[in-house]
Amino acid sequence: MRLSSLLTPALAGLAFLLGGVAAAQDIYSCVDARGRTLTADRPIAECTDRAQRALSPSGMVKRQIGPSLTAHEQSAQDEKDRRAAELRAREAEERRRDKALLLRYPTPEVHDRERAAALLQIDEIIKASNKRRGELADQRKSLGGELEFYVKDPSKAPGSLKRRLEENAGDVAIQQRFIADQEQEKKRVNQRFDEELAKLRLLWALANPPAGSGASGSRTVRN
Repeated sequence: MRLSSLLTPALAGLAFLLGGVAAAQDIYSCVDARGRTLTADRPIAECTDRAQRALSPSGMVKRQIGPSLTAHEQSAQDEKDRRAAELRAREAEERRRDKALLLRYPTPEVHDRERAAALLQIDEIIKASNKRRGELADQRKSLGGELEFYVKDPSKAPGSLKRRLEENAGDVAIQQRFIADQEQEKKRVNQRFDEELAKLRLLWALANPPAGSGASGSRTVRN
């Protein structure tokens, strides 16, 4: 008797605990394709093609499950997720570039100075090329003086003179193309700095908002 009296409270306690665990389990509910409301203690197989609700023992909706996707639907969802991931990656990269741009050009004056330095470097190259063109013009003039001796019959001009004239003409053409390329490079540099400036104006405004909404709080950005 004493042993059974000791076991009874223990068994009662165990039953109470097991009952509490069972009561704490979620209850799944859905309306199947035939319009029937189904409930179970686990996800319902008849409702894999539609939404199911996971309810607490008190009847509160804890979450919604599904519906399960077909192979075609899953493929479409995967593609949607891939595009979303690519968009997030592009946005993150753009934020990184904006941050780097702002660190490099904290003020309009810094940006103006770097533009001027880049253009000056190209102008120095063009200046050197123009100097070379002048030297070639002097050389052509000298060769032309030698050619005057054969003006009546150019075919009698020595081969070395003809080669020097051809080389001179080729060098002049090279310098002309080189200068034209440098002029195009100046346009590209200016375009790049113009595009950067448009972006930087927004970044500067965000980084240094006006103190007030009035004109005194605004900031003027030079071109």
